[in-house]
Amino acid sequence: MKISRELKIGVFGIVTLTLFIISINFIKGKDLFNRNRTFYAVYDATSGIQDAASVTVSGLEVGKVTDMRFLTKNSKKVLIELTIANKVFIPAHSVARITSLDLLGTKNIEIVFSDSKTEALDGDTLIGGSQMSLQEEVNKQVAPIKLKAENLLSSLDTMVTVLHSVFNSETRKNISASFTSIRATLSNLESTSYNLDTLAYGQRKRLERILFNVESITENFRKNDENISNILTNFSLLSDTLAKSNLAGTLSNVNSALSKVNAITTKINNGEGSIGLLLNDKKLYENLNNSAAQLNALIEDMKANPYRYVNFSVFPPSKKRMVYTEPEVK
Repeated sequence: MKISRELKIGVFGIVTLTLFIISINFIKGKDLFNRNRTFYAVYDATSGIQDAASVTVSGLEVGKVTDMRFLTKNSKKVLIELTIANKVFIPAHSVARITSLDLLGTKNIEIVFSDSKTEALDGDTLIGGSQMSLQEEVNKQVAPIKLKAENLLSSLDTMVTVLHSVFNSETRKNISASFTSIRATLSNLESTSYNLDTLAYGQRKRLERILFNVESITENFRKNDENISNILTNFSLLSDTLAKSNLAGTLSNVNSALSKVNAITTKINNGEGSIGLLLNDKKLYENLNNSAAQLNALIEDMKANPYRYVNFSVFPPSKKRMVYTEPEVK
């Protein structure tokens, strides 16, 4: 029987398509000829995991990552499909942890068994987890050191800036002038010390006399020690006498007298009594001034015209002379 060309082409296409599908699934880690188990794990991020990444248990590869997608349409969480070809016992609630294989950042998923005695079933969801890569761990350890180094560099930069601003040309001139002044001061001190030595050498005889006089005074104090003791005893007796006297009562009387004087001055300031009225009543003061002025005018008139007040004449004086006239104010 002759096979038609179309049938040959159709069989070739089916075989080719089948081999293509098998190849694709093989690349993804799916073996169509073996019955595999599928598990799922949910992660916040893929952390660099790729399709066909190996799935290991205690370092032994037992499967591959066969699919990655978002958990839901509006979710940011990632659902990873794990295809396990090995018949290893995987307890329920085990952790599918993303780990690093090398320094280049190659990732795989390691299944960490739980303490459960129940086996995880095909299609179960394992607990997703991730382990920091070696680079991330190094960065975590180095980050504090880096921060301290940056702070140190910042402090050094600030210190250099301050030193640069302090030790500018003007400051260097001032420092140089200060050292010049210090040198001059030391020179003056040296000269002063020399002058003091010269003065002490020239006045040594006078200093000897002064020291001799001081020694004589000390000797006199020693000889009159008994008299000095008597004087101190007399001072002690005097202080005892003052202590025994009614000093407190005297002070109390003085305070009482001062209180009374204070009360009197308060009354005077308030205008109470004759003195208070005299000092505080302006009208009374003006009346007294006017009365004194009139009395003064009367005395002046009596001096100028005594016959008006005392008349011994047989004949009375004329009315013109008896008329009172205001004295002239000088």
